[in-house]
Amino acid sequence: MSKEVSTDAGLRGMWGRFKEKHPAITQFIIFFVISNGVTVLQMIMMPLLKYIFSFTALVNTNFQVLSIGQNLDGSIYHVFDYAKGAIVSGGGGGLAYFLAVEITLIIAQIINFFLQKNVTFKSNNSVAKAAMWYFIAWLIISIGAAALQGLYKTPIYEFFMNALGQNLGETIADTITMVINSAISFWVFFPIMKVIFKAKND
Repeated sequence: MSKEVSTDAGLRGMWGRFKEKHPAITQFIIFFVISNGVTVLQMIMMPLLKYIFSFTALVNTNFQVLSIGQNLDGSIYHVFDYAKGAIVSGGGGGLAYFLAVEITLIIAQIINFFLQKNVTFKSNNSVAKAAMWYFIAWLIISIGAAALQGLYKTPIYEFFMNALGQNLGETIADTITMVINSAISFWVFFPIMKVIFKAKND
């Protein structure tokens, strides 16, 4: 038992010395670990919510908004492009898919906000002010990520559903699209958070 305690204390000591010597790198490592934990949560939640909503009429409710030009085939390009109908039937998942994605992101970002503020950046500034700027940043990033999703969502689903079958292929595609979306947020959010969560005494 004493050996385990000694090893644990030794690891904490090494981590403490590393934190003192490399504060910026330490901050990024903690940010990376928390972000990946939140991503895993999203990878579990989104398919589950999508499955639950698949039994509702929301699947057949069209949700295509914010048109910005045309696709290569001449069809209208929507930032949020969730055509009615199940993906396995050639649709875009409808409002059911949109809600599954957005509810997952909102819950994940609430958790991420408090963990990053209190653990990664140890910020002592106003929660309300930080939350406001975080929400604005998340909203802008979400719209940008949604616009980019229009470029890769359909090809990814078509590839994996053709290669692995509809059910398994759709599940793999769900995971990959969520990982891509999370990766975009990860690299954009870190510098933004350093500003949002800047401590008063910095």
